[in-house]
Amino acid sequence: MTISPTDVSTTIPTTVVVPTVGRPSLHVLLERLRTCPGPRPAGILVLEDTERAGPAATRNRGWRLARTPWVSFLDDDVVPDADWLYRLQQDIDAAEDDVVGIQGQVTVPLSPDRRPTDWERATAGLQDAAWITADMTYRRSALAAVGGFDERFRRAFREDADLALRLMQRGRMIRGRRQVAHPVRPAGFWVSVRTQAGNADDVLMRRLHGPGWRTRAAAGRGRRRRHLAVTACGVAGLALAVLGHRRAAAAAATAWLAGTAEFAAARIAPGPRTAAEITRMLVTSALIPPAATVHTVRGLIRHRQVPAWAGVPELVLFDRDGTLVRNVPYNGDPRVVEPVPGAAVALTRLRSAGIRVGVVTNQSGIASGRLTRDEVERVNERVDQLLGPFDVWRVCPHGPDEGCGCRKPAPGMVSSACAELGIDPSRCAVIGDIGSDVAAAEAAGASGVLVPTEETRPAEIGAASRIATDVPAAVDALMRGY
Repeated sequence: MTISPTDVSTTIPTTVVVPTVGRPSLHVLLERLRTCPGPRPAGILVLEDTERAGPAATRNRGWRLARTPWVSFLDDDVVPDADWLYRLQQDIDAAEDDVVGIQGQVTVPLSPDRRPTDWERATAGLQDAAWITADMTYRRSALAAVGGFDERFRRAFREDADLALRLMQRGRMIRGRRQVAHPVRPAGFWVSVRTQAGNADDVLMRRLHGPGWRTRAAAGRGRRRRHLAVTACGVAGLALAVLGHRRAAAAAATAWLAGTAEFAAARIAPGPRTAAEITRMLVTSALIPPAATVHTVRGLIRHRQVPAWAGVPELVLFDRDGTLVRNVPYNGDPRVVEPVPGAAVALTRLRSAGIRVGVVTNQSGIASGRLTRDEVERVNERVDQLLGPFDVWRVCPHGPDEGCGCRKPAPGMVSSACAELGIDPSRCAVIGDIGSDVAAAEAAGASGVLVPTEETRPAEIGAASRIATDVPAAVDALMRGY
């Protein structure tokens, strides 16, 4: 396709986010994005999953760092078509207000000279899969509203379907015109056995979305029940043989063998019927049913009780004195500023997750004359030097009897900080050491976490809905996402 010069200067209102574990294919993708003609995205973020937190957590970090109306996710092993950027702009421009997500078209190139292997056929299934993030563009406001990807999905499996089901309660998911190729990655002998770990994620999907989730997510039913039956026959055969029940053991073993043979035949029939492929199918067909069953049981145990995913906040506001730094009444001396233990680590954790941070602090000493504005500012600058940078600061200089709307427990500072950063208060949390911090959060529509100190009154502790022992524990509670 010929792209006119005017298209090249256009900026697409999206940030392209590419999570990666360091595959060599990443360089191919980035080179294609660099050389594609047409408009340019507002930004490209390549995020390495250095701590193996999982693709859901890495993608969440990406969209939280983005400041564009749309966020486009690409896997690090896809190759966009030459007109991908042009088509991406078309997809976004054509999206009506109720569209929350736009799926790109995925093709899996296979060899024309032979039949695909079992692994290649599995990968080719991506062509018909719904809402996969190999190439997926979401409205950022929609992601924020549902809390993004559920980070309890630690593998690249089902986290995209889960997000789609939650987003479709808020708007439409549609298919666009842009297209990427998804080459088949090299895989070892045991790849089909390792992928059975996804059965635990299927259990989580059922817990979250009910027994009909497969239909709504356009996901195949699989062979879980057959795998369970075959595994039960194998276990029964072994147990009966140990107990000396030969006939019953033989019957169970025959049933296991028949089930395994049927499974292997179904995988071998499509070809290619090479010696290596047949050997792989025979061996792994015996191991897949017990592996699937074990992971299903693991999922049933791990996901006994799963609350709905709310997501981590986009903004965390901290009280200053007694929360971030030691409380020194009416302190105007920056030399005595001392962070509380764990504050720096907690702030680093939030920033690394793409979560913005700020400070909301009452400074009535200005109103009473015990402090000057300059002294308060110099103390704030010292806090920023030790623990910053912070994305937003709010200071109330008024006394408790002035009736202002900013002094906590009034919501003014929290609401104003959210407005400055363009964040809905429902996606904000406030951490503080007294009841007025929590009350200000709740009055603004945010959530509050109380970290009691010696200054905290028992009544404030009793009234708080969320309590943490210290700042790192408060951040840990927020990062759980539910």
